[in-house]
Amino acid sequence: MFQSKKILILGLARSGYSAALTLKKLKCEVVVNDLNKEENLNKEQVTKLKELNISCIFGSHPDDLVDKTFDYIIKNPGIRNDHKYVIKANQLNIPVINEVELAYHLLPKNIKIISITGSNGKTTTTTLTYKILKNAGLPVHLAGNIGTPLCSILDSIKEGDIIVSEISCQQLANIKDFKPNIAVLTNLSPAHIDFFGSYDAYKKIKTRIFQNQTKQDIAILNYDNKDSLDETKNIKSKKLYISINDKKDAYYDSNKIYCNRELIMNRDLMFLKGNHNVENAMDAILVAKLFEVDNKVIIKVLNEFKGVEHRLEYVDTINGVKYYNDTEATNIKCTQIALSSFKEPIILFLGGLERGQNFDDLVPYINNVKVIIGIGECRERVREFAKKNHIENYIFEYLKDGFNKAKELSKENDVVLLSPASASWDQYKECEERGTEFKKYVEELNNGSY
Repeated sequence: MFQSKKILILGLARSGYSAALTLKKLKCEVVVNDLNKEENLNKEQVTKLKELNISCIFGSHPDDLVDKTFDYIIKNPGIRNDHKYVIKANQLNIPVINEVELAYHLLPKNIKIISITGSNGKTTTTTLTYKILKNAGLPVHLAGNIGTPLCSILDSIKEGDIIVSEISCQQLANIKDFKPNIAVLTNLSPAHIDFFGSYDAYKKIKTRIFQNQTKQDIAILNYDNKDSLDETKNIKSKKLYISINDKKDAYYDSNKIYCNRELIMNRDLMFLKGNHNVENAMDAILVAKLFEVDNKVIIKVLNEFKGVEHRLEYVDTINGVKYYNDTEATNIKCTQIALSSFKEPIILFLGGLERGQNFDDLVPYINNVKVIIGIGECRERVREFAKKNHIENYIFEYLKDGFNKAKELSKENDVVLLSPASASWDQYKECEERGTEFKKYVEELNNGSY
């Protein structure tokens, strides 16, 4: 299918780089194009590409680059489908796919693919699922939006193996034939509207994870999430459900988690806080039980798993104050989830890139918030929100200055929570940098160097 073809890779990053190496092995003529200048790209990646004599065009998107000589365009998920090259490719009937679709066609036969998507919780659910299956001794691989391109592990996958993959909405926007045997939709809520134009468009993209499934495949859905149920009414897959409120295939009742009416574990054995993490755990348990994993394995993993980095990540307790890094909370829904996870008094870091986000949607969740510290580009609006709700507040352009204030104000049994409800691009290349900075300050505070 791809052997000896001419292929344009639009956008480098990890997925584009992995796709380029894979296609080179298939004797393809590969052209890599990235808007970033060469000095701003990964030096090792660029050096390797040039060693392989792969044509690289950096710093611009030349108008005349795309023509009918290309067989495919492999697009980075972060590039929109209204990019001029995608529009030109559609006019020329050149298929536009992504690295996930490429890798799917190169996988060995007789493997099982578990793919997980959703507005919130997909990374935690993916990680838990992988860890449970791995601890059960199954031949499992972790890949996808979680940081490891599927192309990069193709050589290690054998017949009979299992792939657990996180799939983002941006990846789903350019799949054609990709079909997971088990597809999990954790939930749906408004997100990435700036990328897709509307919530309706976003929901339709998310549910493309089921588009190629048949009645032999499985869809795992959140029974408590109305949008998920509405959007999946007509899928062909066999549906299984998790629920906090109703007795479905996996459910939560009286502080206990059940699956197929069997008691799996007491909630208190889980380290992670919040009902959202009970939902994530139930998704992972439901998958594990499809592979007949023993309860002891499930309990061990859920007892030891302390969370995914940057997602309501427990950092440390200093002088009785607990610090949590939730920098991945780049939308209001994520911050709602974080706030609902604590009963202790909260000092909340809020703000970042100005996107017109409606902080008023946080009002039902701020009963325990004693101080709001606004940071970043939209900090003035954060202050207005805090004042309107009679919450003590301070604003700073930079996280470091805000952290100083949090240190000054925090008392024993408080929670200092970085859950900004905002993207980080006003000051950082990615939100992980913001979380790493926060953790650095906590570490320095703990060792006395802050």
